[in-house]
Amino acid sequence: MPTINPTRPGSIRIGDELRVPRLGFGAMRITGDGIWRPPQDPAEARAVLRRAVELGVRFIDTADSYGPETSELLIAEALHPYPADLVIATKGGIVRPDKPTWARDARPAHLRAACEASLRRLRLQRIDLYQLHAIDPNVPLEDSLGELARLQREGKIRCIGVSNVDAKQLARARRVVDVVAVQNRCNVADRSSDPVLAICERDGLAFIPWSPLGQSPQDADAPPRVALQRWGREHGLTLQQAAIAWLLARSPAMLPIPGTSQLAHLEANVAAANASVSAAELRAIG
Repeated sequence: MPTINPTRPGSIRIGDELRVPRLGFGAMRITGDGIWRPPQDPAEARAVLRRAVELGVRFIDTADSYGPETSELLIAEALHPYPADLVIATKGGIVRPDKPTWARDARPAHLRAACEASLRRLRLQRIDLYQLHAIDPNVPLEDSLGELARLQREGKIRCIGVSNVDAKQLARARRVVDVVAVQNRCNVADRSSDPVLAICERDGLAFIPWSPLGQSPQDADAPPRVALQRWGREHGLTLQQAAIAWLLARSPAMLPIPGTSQLAHLEANVAAANASVSAAELRAIG
């Protein structure tokens, strides 16, 4: 395995005060099957989190809906008291009444309660990056973000981000709050967020791609994904590693957050930061 060096792709700014290496860790999959309840091996989940920090990862992304609550609790159990330079991001606005359900609830009262509960679980006085997980069609976006702005003024949130938005929704959000990050689905087969990525590049916002591998059936046979897999084989990389390397090379605004519940996969993912993709290779992959 190559030397693990997550700082090789450089760093990225989140707001005015925070800067982290441009490879983070997504803590969704340290929960149980179906992102529901505790994992089968909580000790390994905690070990994965500790190892991520040992390897130089300084950005951990989670949400109150992962488990629900489980991911945040495990992060605190494994890492508190936190390193001074570790940035923890979480999200609110989606609820899990049962395993198959991911329901949107971005009412101001719910977001306030969700944020304050996340603070308690994470054992924090202030959340570095709090993200609206998804827009609730039954609640004006301005009302949801207005409550996050109030929480920010109260010192409970440092920076605000949004997730699962298009370019018009991002523009609306930015009229209400200072949005510093966007978390959208993005991978070699799904470029639907390219207009949002372009805004992030232009204005200095962090773009946090989720589903970097693109595991949906419609993605599997997409020509760019096939080309990426071929490129990865030529360079001795797994498809997951190639996907991470592609995201890092595609834009300096990218902050990938590959997640896993296994130590071996974690080390392989972080090692992908060492891979380089040339401009010509990017064009060939498509």
